[in-house]
Amino acid sequence: MLNNLKTVGLMALLTIILMVIGGAIGGRGGAIVALVLAGVMNIGSYWFSDKIVIRMYKGQEVNSGMLYDVVSELCERNNLIMPRVYMIPQDTPNAFATGRNPQHAVVAATQGIVHLLSREELMGVMAHELSHVRHRDILIGSVAATIAGAISYLAQMGQWAMLFGMGGSDDEDGGGNMFVMLITMIFAPMAAMLVQMAVSRSREYAADRGGAELCGNPHYLASALRKLESANHQRPMHDVNDATAHMFIVNPLSGKGLQSLFSTHPPMDERVRRLEAMA
Repeated sequence: MLNNLKTVGLMALLTIILMVIGGAIGGRGGAIVALVLAGVMNIGSYWFSDKIVIRMYKGQEVNSGMLYDVVSELCERNNLIMPRVYMIPQDTPNAFATGRNPQHAVVAATQGIVHLLSREELMGVMAHELSHVRHRDILIGSVAATIAGAISYLAQMGQWAMLFGMGGSDDEDGGGNMFVMLITMIFAPMAAMLVQMAVSRSREYAADRGGAELCGNPHYLASALRKLESANHQRPMHDVNDATAHMFIVNPLSGKGLQSLFSTHPPMDERVRRLEAMA
């Protein structure tokens, strides 16, 4: 419940940032145009997310084996819609879920995760992914990305306005002066990015808790997360698309320079601590 409230608060904060930068740079009309543009850019990736991401990572659908059996058992036990199950041909252990709703959901895991984890640990991981599906986290992430994208578009509009000597929108629409535009263009996109990442971290905490409840034992997931974190530091995934990194259960980009400072994932020690506290 607390993480859900936090997500609502963060989404509201993103909306406020959009309204502020819209008033400073483009007025109400500019904010609407930017939101529409960002929505068009994101709706395709949201609607076809299952096909796009699976094709990106060369996933192969499976209908038998331990991975499939674990997902099937979790769905039957918790009365969930059975998603399609895919194996990703990578040795680095990781997993993700995607799809616009439970009826079009996909859960996927790399070959490495099946080799590394016990059946109970794998159950914890797939329960985490099913929790993402159950709570429609792909939709939440897409809405956050759309609002953050609109803010970036508005900042670009402000750059062009300053380049051609325009001071923003008129007073009736709440336009700001050049100084306000400059400050807004610099800090609003950065703030939006940080809030978007905070939304992602909040959903990871919620999926950890939901996954622990679905599989019936928080220690399953806690133990798996420790192993996954260690393995991904030792041999990070190759050919990872930055735009999809937030989908994985552990950050496949961890340890890659400054990216670790702007993580879409919560600290692993805190995730494990919360799970162990549940037990």
